[in-house]
Amino acid sequence: SLPQRCVMSAQAFLLPVIVAQSYFKVIKHSLPQVMSKLYLRPLHLHTAPQRSAHGSSFAHRGELRQAKRIVVKLGSAVVTRGDECGLALGRLASIVEQVAMLQNQGREMMIVTSGAVAFGKQRLRHEILLSQSVRQALHSGHNQLKDMSLPVLEARACAAAGQSGLMALYEAMFTQYSTCTAQVLVTNLDFHDDQKRQNLNSTLQELLRMNIVPIINTNDAVVPPPEPNSDLQGVNVISIKDNDSLAARLAVEMKADLLIALSDVEGLYNSPPGTDDAKLIDIFYPGDQQSIIYGTKSRVGIGGMEAKVKAAMWALQGGTSVVIANGTHPKVTGHVITDIVEGKKVGTFFSEIKPAGPTVEHQTEMARTSGRTLASLHPDQRSEIICHLAELLTDKKKEILTANKMDMDLAGRGGILRRLSLSPSKLSSLAIGLRQIAVAAQDSVGRVLRRTRVAHNLELEQITVPIGVLLVIFEARPDCLPQVSALAIASGNALLLKGGKEAANTNRVLHQLTQEALSLHGVREAVQLVSTREEVEDLCRLDKMIDLIIPRGSSQLVRNIQRAAKGIPVLGHSEGICHVYVDGEASVDKVIKIVRDSKCDYPAACNAMESLLIHRDVLRMPLFDQIIDMLRTEQVKIHAGPRFASYLTFSPSEAKSLRTEYGDLECCIEVVDSMQEAVDHIHKYGSSHTDVIITENEDTAEQFLQQLDSACVFWNASSRFADGYRFGLGAEVGISTARIHARGPVGLEGLLTTKWVLRGDGHTAADFSEQGTMKYLHENLPIVQPLVGQRDSN
Repeated sequence: SLPQRCVMSAQAFLLPVIVAQSYFKVIKHSLPQVMSKLYLRPLHLHTAPQRSAHGSSFAHRGELRQAKRIVVKLGSAVVTRGDECGLALGRLASIVEQVAMLQNQGREMMIVTSGAVAFGKQRLRHEILLSQSVRQALHSGHNQLKDMSLPVLEARACAAAGQSGLMALYEAMFTQYSTCTAQVLVTNLDFHDDQKRQNLNSTLQELLRMNIVPIINTNDAVVPPPEPNSDLQGVNVISIKDNDSLAARLAVEMKADLLIALSDVEGLYNSPPGTDDAKLIDIFYPGDQQSIIYGTKSRVGIGGMEAKVKAAMWALQGGTSVVIANGTHPKVTGHVITDIVEGKKVGTFFSEIKPAGPTVEHQTEMARTSGRTLASLHPDQRSEIICHLAELLTDKKKEILTANKMDMDLAGRGGILRRLSLSPSKLSSLAIGLRQIAVAAQDSVGRVLRRTRVAHNLELEQITVPIGVLLVIFEARPDCLPQVSALAIASGNALLLKGGKEAANTNRVLHQLTQEALSLHGVREAVQLVSTREEVEDLCRLDKMIDLIIPRGSSQLVRNIQRAAKGIPVLGHSEGICHVYVDGEASVDKVIKIVRDSKCDYPAACNAMESLLIHRDVLRMPLFDQIIDMLRTEQVKIHAGPRFASYLTFSPSEAKSLRTEYGDLECCIEVVDSMQEAVDHIHKYGSSHTDVIITENEDTAEQFLQQLDSACVFWNASSRFADGYRFGLGAEVGISTARIHARGPVGLEGLLTTKWVLRGDGHTAADFSEQGTMKYLHENLPIVQPLVGQRDSN
């Protein structure tokens, strides 16, 4: 018998091996339960997409929604774990879920998968370790177990051992979504022999017809080693050298609409990822191939990015659209495939059609470069640009109004017309506002805010500088374009504009005039209008290129942008729930006048009144009846708050929520016992936008103004005054309810930040240590603005 010490050593060594083997035996039984808990979601059947006319690939990402037949290629780096032994089960499960969801939408899904070698390598390693440990334990006697080294495992043997297990895993996962799978192993001969190719095509067509997901892989157990430079021998021939070429050949052979190639990189870069100048390419065109510098291959697999690009180009020539994306990133793996099919900007999209204009990334780079020049201009020069733009608005009004009429005719009828409409008087008002901004531009960038003498000959200044690149997204408000452009110019910021398609013609003309004005001092590209098919969500992902997003539009637009913004601050407000509180000591005339204006002047505005709070004592006064009569005359629909409804025998419809922005001729009325209760109500149900008190009691008014923390708080004035132009800011980029940076109407000041400038004479931090010779003074110095044109800028 074995000595006890040897047995204990063998047991200690065998334990992890046995546990590992048991783990993989359990997978088959436990995976369905795990999948149902972690990954199973309800599937909804949708109308099946229509097949595109094959022969030409999709020109734009948005068209990918129409893809009917899709091939998903899973690279070795996606399927295998980091140690290259075994599969990344969680990652694989999320991919299976997405494929099953698309299959249940009526699409025809095919998977080209790697992983058999890795799966087989894991199985064979366990078998060898187990065999060696038992054999060594039997023959070692009292000696310690020797270090055991694993032999080099041949890839074809690993593939043979792993193929069945890989397929069993896929079958178990897809079963959770009531989706059937079938395994298809292929070699080069299956494509080069006409009869075999026809048989393969017929088999796959029949599987797809029966709503089965084919899972395809090269038969690595018998495939010969790849020959150098033997792949991609023209349009009609492609050697199956790796799964990239297999997926491309299969996609063209099966007339697939889309090939999604998942790897361990975000997509195609213009130079190896990780290098300083590497930039992700959003859309790749055949003519751009010579400008790419390829790096090394991934940690596993026999392909590389060059092989992927060649395969993608071959598929593209065959009429199949291609997207290369990252299938390993934990934050996106769970939706990368569905995002691509929905047309979102994920990975690199291969397209044969190059758009006439620049990409949005290129536009942003041009804006930043030109914006830095803009910031360094003499303040008089920035003012001249804005004044010239104001002149163009009046001189070219016929051209502007003609374009605006085209937009109005296309819009038809509805509330959008008021926001869309421009008139000679509105253009004149815009010009006046722009001239106000031109005056303010004289003292904006480079203004000294603080001066401190840190020590002898060491002086510190805090000065104003531009924020950088602004992205302003606005809906059907073409008058927004010159206003925001003027503010950006005055503050030295680069500007990216994304307008609503309803005002496309007007925006185009106004942008041309803006660039004409900028050309006065050679900074034409500082303001860019995004006219490509960029989705707002995609723009919000440009966190390395855009410094601040400012949405101008509906509360829904603002909320969508706040959710979509990835690492970019959003300045704005999602709701404008403005209150007017009528105190028991309010003037009748002021109440009627202010309430009417706050609600009825422009009901869709964010600064329009949405809730009217009335002191309980007012209910017994004639004033109450006058308020109700006025609202009825103005055709305002009244919604009663719970307490107000309790006072009435026949009340209006009760408000569904006290936190509602109606945006129309509707408002909520509620009763409160005191000014303090009104403040508490606003804090609970308001949006910190604009709130008003109407009273003749100065003490009550001052308490209201001090206690309420909204961005704008008014006494005996309409809520409609919450506007940059009415505040004398010239214009505004929007109204912010944020607690930091700018609040309320955001004009020129809100588009500036600061930087610190320190001027010394060889000073070091060591000079101020205990052994040093210098002492800190920290003296506040009088602020003396530098001469115009000599200010420091960003």
